[in-house]
Amino acid sequence: MWFAIMSLMMMFAGLTSAYIISSSRRDWVEVNLPTEFYYSTGVILLSSLTLFLAKKSLKSNNLSGASLLTFLTFLLGTTFVVMQFMAFGSLTDAGIFFTGKGSSVAGSFIYIMVMAHLAHILAGLISLTIISFKAVTKKYSKDNMLGFELGATFWHFVDVLWIFLLLFLVFAKDIF
Repeated sequence: MWFAIMSLMMMFAGLTSAYIISSSRRDWVEVNLPTEFYYSTGVILLSSLTLFLAKKSLKSNNLSGASLLTFLTFLLGTTFVVMQFMAFGSLTDAGIFFTGKGSSVAGSFIYIMVMAHLAHILAGLISLTIISFKAVTKKYSKDNMLGFELGATFWHFVDVLWIFLLLFLVFAKDIF
């Protein structure tokens, strides 16, 4: 698990490094981030809280509470994905496209980083689906929660990764 997380960190470090280097191009045009990115941040933070509370419920053998909170985390994760696609819509409405006429290097980087993150969110949602199923079918207990902990670790990682990406995109233009 930690090897995979470190690999993902290196991939996103490479993307952000390429963003920084590319920002010195003469044709670089700054992109204002859509508000949906900010609102979705609140949603993903809330999803981490509900998963934390689910784990706490599981540790106290409150299996129904853990099941409900895990499912709520899944719903919040799905809401995050929907909001990201709404942000893509706002970008295209603003004339910022991934490729083709109207595209820019900065805009393309934003799409690439967000889509790469979304791919990992989808992996996290698959993990949450499995965790939710196992929680509902009472496969977990306070003494048997390794699968839950691994899924939760990955989910919290992609949450923190989003916070990093958003802060990077907000402040990169002022720092570099």
